[in-house]
Amino acid sequence: MTSKEVRAKFLDFFREHQHQIVPSAPVIPQDDPTLLFTNAGMNQFKPYFLGQRQPTSRRVADTQKCIRVSGKHNDLDEVGQSPYHHTFFEMLGNWSFGDYFKKEAIVWGWELMTKGYGLPKDKLYATVFETDDEAETLWRNETDIDPLHVLRCGAKDNWWSMGDTGPSGPCSEIHIDRGPAYDSNPKAFVNTDSQRYIELWNLVFIQFDTQKDGSNIPLPAKHVDTGAGLERLTTVLNNVHSNYDTDLFQPIIQEIASLSSVPYDSGSAGVPHRVIADHLRCLTFAIGDGAMPGNEGRGHVLRSILRRAARFGRKLNMHDPFIYKLVPVVIDIMAEQFPEIKDRHVHISRVIEAEETGFGKTLDRGLEEFERVVESLKKSGVKVLPGDEAFKLYDTFGFHLDLTQQMAREQGLTVDVEGFEQAMEGQRQRARAAGSFAHESIEGITLDEAAVTEFVGYNSLETESRIKLLSVDSDKREIRFLSDRTPFYPESGGQVSDVGEMTFITTTNSPLQADVIDSKRVGEAIIHTAVSSASDAVQRLKPSIEYPATLRVSSEHRIPTQYNHTSTHLLQKALRTVLGDHVHQSGSLVAPDHLRFDYTHFTKPTDGELAEIEKLVNGWIRDNYSVNPIETSLKEAQARGAMALFGEKYGDKVRMIEIGEGDNVISRELCGGCHVKRTGDIGLFVIRSESSVAAGVRRIEALAGEAARQYLYEKQAKLNDALEQAEAEKKKLQKELERLKSETASAEMGSLTRDAIEVNGIRMIASQVEAESLDQLKEMGDSIRDGLGSGVGVLAAVISEKPTLVVVVTPDLVKRGMDAVPIVKELGKRLQGGGGGRPHLATAGGKNIDGIPQALQDAKDVVQSFTEKLS
Repeated sequence: MTSKEVRAKFLDFFREHQHQIVPSAPVIPQDDPTLLFTNAGMNQFKPYFLGQRQPTSRRVADTQKCIRVSGKHNDLDEVGQSPYHHTFFEMLGNWSFGDYFKKEAIVWGWELMTKGYGLPKDKLYATVFETDDEAETLWRNETDIDPLHVLRCGAKDNWWSMGDTGPSGPCSEIHIDRGPAYDSNPKAFVNTDSQRYIELWNLVFIQFDTQKDGSNIPLPAKHVDTGAGLERLTTVLNNVHSNYDTDLFQPIIQEIASLSSVPYDSGSAGVPHRVIADHLRCLTFAIGDGAMPGNEGRGHVLRSILRRAARFGRKLNMHDPFIYKLVPVVIDIMAEQFPEIKDRHVHISRVIEAEETGFGKTLDRGLEEFERVVESLKKSGVKVLPGDEAFKLYDTFGFHLDLTQQMAREQGLTVDVEGFEQAMEGQRQRARAAGSFAHESIEGITLDEAAVTEFVGYNSLETESRIKLLSVDSDKREIRFLSDRTPFYPESGGQVSDVGEMTFITTTNSPLQADVIDSKRVGEAIIHTAVSSASDAVQRLKPSIEYPATLRVSSEHRIPTQYNHTSTHLLQKALRTVLGDHVHQSGSLVAPDHLRFDYTHFTKPTDGELAEIEKLVNGWIRDNYSVNPIETSLKEAQARGAMALFGEKYGDKVRMIEIGEGDNVISRELCGGCHVKRTGDIGLFVIRSESSVAAGVRRIEALAGEAARQYLYEKQAKLNDALEQAEAEKKKLQKELERLKSETASAEMGSLTRDAIEVNGIRMIASQVEAESLDQLKEMGDSIRDGLGSGVGVLAAVISEKPTLVVVVTPDLVKRGMDAVPIVKELGKRLQGGGGGRPHLATAGGKNIDGIPQALQDAKDVVQSFTEKLS
């Protein structure tokens, strides 16, 4: 039975039992900041179990994409070694939210396994929690399982909980005995980690609310949460030894064997093939759902997985990037069920290739360094790889600690993790000491948990308020205060803090004015920082006292900031339109003078693409769309396609910025920032620069409004200056070129003069030269005339694809009656043209270039005929 058939049979079975078949959630959780990756089928349904949301259907079934590479579900070390553990897998599941319970779950589970999949009943076992009499009775009375195959087990194997407190309940698992061929140990049995007896399906009965004291209170509604691994189920149904022997992995493994020219072996020699195949699936789905390799969080995990796969590629003698070449095989296997990976396959391949290329440059050298260290340790009998060596592998060669640990285990070594962390902390301290960036913390300030500031800055830039002084620094003339209401937007979501001024009446009834330079949100409160020039008044201030005050935001700061923030939303939409839907925000800065937007993309956009992006944004600005902030639920915002930041925590109520209206909505994004009323307010948008930040992450810096206009004005002024300078330089160079040409021509003419022949006692030159214009040819003629002293010169050249002649006569011969005009006219006949001029210099042009040699050959006879007439 193929994996597609196994999956389809499961979903069809529960569809027939009135379950709504729902799509898999992304492997990147979008509304659960507690998770790096979706690691179980129940993740997307947590709000239903917690009573936070109501399901659209009380019965659902699905196949969920899962990744387990961190925390207590970290199976990374088992990958490739174990026949069943993976970083990425599919979890088949059926769910009941307060509808059916244990009886239906058990009966349907048995029916599907035995009738649907045809598994032998005498080989199946069911486990129940040690005190769950109800589940045991149901197995014995409602199914035809062998009663001796119903086993009671402890909490380790048959109790599920969402956490230390909260929803929990007993489990009932279905296991299969695969026979002694898989484990001949007579002690092998269910829940002994034997490969003979393996778990196929876990039925979780969520019926309690676990309290802090460990007691369990019955829930008002009981739920069912089940999970069956597709890979393992397919393995059993096909009676093969390993998940890697199924059609989910074999096409990938065989392609790896083909690329590497190393045949696959189901034993230890095939570990590299299996690791690469597993990691490839994980990378494909994670990147396809929006994750990117990086140095923090899930990005760090993905980068580690990719580098681990690349390192196993070296064991197969593959030193060039190869992982990205395998992505199409995963697409062929999985895209029918998960079309999103096909839609984004180009992005997935290019991200992986970029990472491989970057790491591949140092991987081989890093492996050599690792081998050198290991050899030295073994000679010394040391079993622990020093932390500073592990840090060197990380800092110099990009080996994450988990990769070094894996390599060390293969050599029978451990790693001094504490020493590694000390070396890492030392680097952090050096970076801080170097002043990489300034960070101002709010030290020495403790707020009441009930402190709340009402933000009114969306609709007003000025408000009356009551402020409470939190700290006063007389030397800096700096005041920090808390207000009950404020128009100052606190730095958040990439938008910088507002600035402005505040005025309040002190205890001496005198007004004190101060410039508000910063505001930050702390919990539900907003703390402001202000500086006053009235040092004496500041010295008399006492913290903890409340004052009435007027707070005013600088419109010169806020309004251009709004231009840039709305432009950021338009920019993201334009990027996704031109470059593709894989583009997601990776960071941003919204300030009054510019905006910065980091985004996921694998290659440098072309000049044409950047021009199209800029054109789209300016088009939307000219169309003057309305910009509408909408307060709604997170679920509704997501249903309407609102963009959200991965890892950002959102409450049940969110603020969505919608640009456009009706059927013509340009953008929807979850955002708490400040925006213009209409896009036309922005006026103009200009991209100032585009650059790379990291592998797969790029950065655009741009300007909006008056800053954009001023930038273009200054750019045009610089361009005009440059053009003027270029024109002046061009004229200078032209003059220099003419001078050099003249000198070159003079030198050439000097050479010709030295080779002059005599005709009846008169020196004569006849030659073809290179000339760009008639004037240049005449200058050459003048040079010849000056150099001859007494004589006649005939020069020919092809100018603008036409034959041209110049004849010059020295002054002494002109006095004696020699005339250049009749000479040039006679010679011009060979060019099929005519000529004219003055006695000392005459020119001729024609149509016959081929006539030039004849004209020069006849020049001697023509000049000789005219010498006979001299006085």
